[in-house]
Amino acid sequence: MRFFSPWVFLLLLIIPVYIFIKIRVRSTGSIGFSSLTNLRKAGISLRQRLSVIPLVLRIAALILLIIALARPQMGREKVKDVTKGVAMAMVIDRSGSMGAEMEYRGSRMNRLEVVKRVFREFLMGNGKNLEGRASDLVGMVAFARYADTMAPLTLGHGALLRFLDTIDIVKRRSEDGTAIGDAIALAAARLKTAGENMTSGSDSKENEYNIKSKIIILLTDGQNNFGKRNPLEAAALAAKWGIKIYAIGVGGEGVSTIRTLLGSFKVPQSNQVDMETLNRIADKTGGLSRQAEDEESLRKIYEEIDRLEKSEIESVRYVDYRELFVPFAMAALLLILLERALACTVFRRIP
Repeated sequence: MRFFSPWVFLLLLIIPVYIFIKIRVRSTGSIGFSSLTNLRKAGISLRQRLSVIPLVLRIAALILLIIALARPQMGREKVKDVTKGVAMAMVIDRSGSMGAEMEYRGSRMNRLEVVKRVFREFLMGNGKNLEGRASDLVGMVAFARYADTMAPLTLGHGALLRFLDTIDIVKRRSEDGTAIGDAIALAAARLKTAGENMTSGSDSKENEYNIKSKIIILLTDGQNNFGKRNPLEAAALAAKWGIKIYAIGVGGEGVSTIRTLLGSFKVPQSNQVDMETLNRIADKTGGLSRQAEDEESLRKIYEEIDRLEKSEIESVRYVDYRELFVPFAMAALLLILLERALACTVFRRIP
């Protein structure tokens, strides 16, 4: 607790002067008696013994009024967290070629499944070199012949993982293909309006969220062969909106499992990643391009991105003061009323 005007307590020096004057004035009156013997025998009544109560009440009221004038305030420290996070869109290839196998922790699984598992580590942390991206806005776009928004930009990463589980390799031949340009353009459009979506629908200023940077993490194992936009046009659009692209080519020489009525067959699959285009996409937007041939190299790429794109949380501390003078003023008023009531009834003096 603090007092806004502590100098007001100097008024307390008046109280001793006031007490002295009151006692002095009461002692000036006198009546002459020939003998005080009988008067001493009469004793002192209870009313006389308690006659000092009105003076005590008045002094107490004065003290309370002085405290109220000093404006006591109770301070409560508040913390406002200002988060400067990264808005990122994961753009994941789910074309048929992503069914080729690659190594994951000593076993073989398709490329898409490896991409999903390592992305989960990047998002939530793995207790080692990846701490997770808890303060970042993350959304997902998946593409094959067509690009689709799988999850909007959100801080609710638990829900995001459920959307991630729904991404699967395309089953129909009519949907297969690799529309990298359209996927980049769709993700860039989502990121462009990210700041507007964060501020709308929230009246609370307690915790503020500022977007530090906007990035696209593109994962593909092929080359653009469908879509309205080519990748370089989409990259130019992203660069115009201040969005960096981290382009990751997934897979090298691999084996794809083909399932037929006669059983499953493993077919060798050559590396078809268009790294030249991915390099140009990254250069145009100020990002970087890398190729991952297995789970370990993909994780290292994520670790590199994690170091480059850091979120910041700044805590602004301030004190919110609440006025406490009202209880003191009300108590002083009640004491004054009580003192006046007693002075006019029980302790009334004549003259």
